[in-house]
Amino acid sequence: MKTVHHALTQGTPGVSIELQSLHFGTPGAGPKATLQAALHADEIPGLLVAHHLRERLAALEAEGRITGEIVLVPVANPIGLTQRVLGSVEGRFELASGENFNRHYADLFETAAKHVDGRLTADAAHNVALVRAALREAAAAIPARSTLESLRRTLLGLSIDADIVLDLHCDSQAVLHLYTETSVWPQVEPLARFLGCEAALLAEVSGDHPFDEACSTIWPRLAARFGAATPIPSACVAVTVELRGETDVAHEFAQRDAQAIVDYLAWQGVIAGAPASLPPARCEATPLAGSIPVNAPHGGVVVYLRELGARVAAGERLADLVEPMTGLVTPLVSPVGGVFYARETRRFVPAGTGVLRVAGREALRTGNLLTA
Repeated sequence: MKTVHHALTQGTPGVSIELQSLHFGTPGAGPKATLQAALHADEIPGLLVAHHLRERLAALEAEGRITGEIVLVPVANPIGLTQRVLGSVEGRFELASGENFNRHYADLFETAAKHVDGRLTADAAHNVALVRAALREAAAAIPARSTLESLRRTLLGLSIDADIVLDLHCDSQAVLHLYTETSVWPQVEPLARFLGCEAALLAEVSGDHPFDEACSTIWPRLAARFGAATPIPSACVAVTVELRGETDVAHEFAQRDAQAIVDYLAWQGVIAGAPASLPPARCEATPLAGSIPVNAPHGGVVVYLRELGARVAAGERLADLVEPMTGLVTPLVSPVGGVFYARETRRFVPAGTGVLRVAGREALRTGNLLTA
């Protein structure tokens, strides 16, 4: 294992922050996978999964079973871990700018397209190598005027040329689920099985350029720009994995999730040896545009009536919202039939809070599909 320390741009004199990446295997010898945890720094389950992945990957490297390179970023957001407000970590938004740490990653499409224009051939492997070289160069040239910009540039640089990118997050309270690009779902479906996902949400573009889409969506766009005569496959499979809820931090969960990721990497040929048998699927893929939130129409106490993971019908009562001063009880009902996969941790919420989400089969929403 090789440890690399990446110094981030110093925003305040005397205050230094660095990112650490762990590198297993041999760069360029085979496929590359990048795994990172807690880009939203207060989403802790991924940090424990990364701990168990470190142990497994070190053992696999010692056995000579890593066919190419695996990069593990055990703490993807050291900035967020330092942000404390009245004792609580604020890891989703940078306090200086108000920006979400998982939004606004650089779109390298035009830069890469300009670099490869006139150099592509009928050889897909040649084209993939050419595009990856262009992407590495473009990522290295991203401005890093602030600590946040520096973090984004470093994370993108570690992942932009990878075959597989897994971004480990969690929800407020949720069953295990994932987000990915629609066109790569066949390559992601085994991961959903190994993890035991109960929802898989697909979109070509979800909005605001999150980390995973900055890595993966550039490939189909380049293919469309240059056409079939110069084939460019979707050479990066990027997935946001939601490791249940914020308080689901246990060795039992983390060990199981780490092994599922190792099994998937073996399935994809990043780890040598016979891959594990695929478990039965626990969910079907549905559009992210079919994930429908239910917001609180007024403030009050949330009382859930159905458990997470339940298959629910449209109009089914999932929670009560109790206004304790007036005695008003407002039923919160499922907007669609589907899987009740995520809900708010807090049991007292102000008006407008997104209380719960149901994954339905029909794409009903348009525009920005992500929460803030």
